[in-house]
Amino acid sequence: MGENIVTSRNWVKLFISTLLIGGLATGVTGFIVRWAEFARFFKEFNIIEILAILFWLIGVGFIFSLLSQAGFFAYLTIHRFGLGIFKSVKLWNAIQVVLIGIVLFDLVYLRYELFAADNDSLLPYIGLMLLVLIPGLIVAYLKARQTNKSAFIPALFFMIVVTVLEWVPILRVNEESWVYLMIFPLLICNAYQLLMLTKINEKSLEERKSIQLKTNKPTKKPSNA
Repeated sequence: MGENIVTSRNWVKLFISTLLIGGLATGVTGFIVRWAEFARFFKEFNIIEILAILFWLIGVGFIFSLLSQAGFFAYLTIHRFGLGIFKSVKLWNAIQVVLIGIVLFDLVYLRYELFAADNDSLLPYIGLMLLVLIPGLIVAYLKARQTNKSAFIPALFFMIVVTVLEWVPILRVNEESWVYLMIFPLLICNAYQLLMLTKINEKSLEERKSIQLKTNKPTKKPSNA
């Protein structure tokens, strides 16, 4: 996916920007999904309590962001290994498609089996799966337009399989507010990193070329006069 040409400085910039995005996304999401808990502080105009909650949510968002970034770097490594082992982009993509299908099925079926009460509808579990699938398809489409068609499946795999793996600790607890509190920042951070990778690749390549030109620039010979 071109990650090898990224300079360390641009990796640091991506790390910091993703960290901030994760914090802000969680701050906003937290007030929305847990509005029933926090509404009274706004009604009372309790600025100190609101700021305390906001800083706490941002701190939680930093943790989500770090988890997202760990997943991103892990996938870049796995993607390299996959291409190296299977020696075929088509075969590796086919394997990723199968894994995507398994994860989406398990996200519905296993959670329904584990947490659904008698006569519970399957629709909420399908809805949660669509909450991951639809953004995944959109981001994968944008990634393919940004680079090439062959990037669609790897991008979709990352947005679905890796996101769900990052989400697993909260899915096991099955606390609804936390489920939604975590998934939106994860999707935002993962999408941001995936789409920014191409731009920082291009920027890093330009920086490397600029350094190379300066290094190879001929030095002026001293005059004999």
